[in-house]
Amino acid sequence: MKGVYFLTNKYNLPANIEALLEENTSHIEAFQELIRDGGYVPPSMELLIDAITALSLGKNVLLKGPTGAGKTKFAETLSNLFHQPMFSVNCSVDLDAESLLGFKTLAYNEEKQVIEFVPGPVINAMTHGTFLYIDEINMAKPETLPLINGVLDYRRTITNPFTNEIVTAKESFNVIAAINEGYIGTVPLNEALKNRFVVIEVPYIEGEQLKQLIQTNTKLQDSKTVELFVKLSSDLIEAVYQGKLSEDGASIRALLDACDLSVIIPPKRAILRAIVDKLDEEREREFVLNLAETLF
Repeated sequence: MKGVYFLTNKYNLPANIEALLEENTSHIEAFQELIRDGGYVPPSMELLIDAITALSLGKNVLLKGPTGAGKTKFAETLSNLFHQPMFSVNCSVDLDAESLLGFKTLAYNEEKQVIEFVPGPVINAMTHGTFLYIDEINMAKPETLPLINGVLDYRRTITNPFTNEIVTAKESFNVIAAINEGYIGTVPLNEALKNRFVVIEVPYIEGEQLKQLIQTNTKLQDSKTVELFVKLSSDLIEAVYQGKLSEDGASIRALLDACDLSVIIPPKRAILRAIVDKLDEEREREFVLNLAETLF
């Protein structure tokens, strides 16, 4: 089965997918070791197991969730678990074929000027048999991503338009993409593209998982202050669900920044710098400041 080579890495994961799905103690301990090393803290083990299973079966994985929920960290953790390097594409409206596949440039060979092709992240990941991470995939123009449709389906091939070479991905090649829905500049994924992925919803991290994340990924160690930041995050997330706050206000990434700052400066000022000052609407800014004032 494709991808099971990663199960022999330093984390001592089970030797086959069936064992992986049993959720036995050994692989949970392996995940915990990775978390202690600064990896992604999953809201549930099922989330991590499902992503690993999909990748091991050769499926593309689309991580879908709010900004700052940890999608990029999740992708990095999966890359580490598979013991695979990862080439990245950061999508934008300016994304073009050269950004994805590579470009031609002038070079010198024995004092003669020649044209060489410099491979981009897609070609690199395919030829090296590593992970490809496509961040904010719905930021790209709809006419750009069809260039790699053949890379994302069963063919795992592409005709390089710059060299006319047919490139076939090595067996260990895997694709992970991430999406933030509803943001300015994003476009809905067309069905042909979406159907090439297994979609995994990545929710906000809360409760004990968030507490563990703060303790392992920030300099904040005071247990009382950590608990207050966990409560603040819970209130912010609830406000997002109620429509009182945009998703940016409940970003876990921003919360971790506030935790780090609070080691040096007062927590309320840390929240102001890391969370409040990123918000555009005065109503939202006042809401978060009031929460901080109440808790801290």
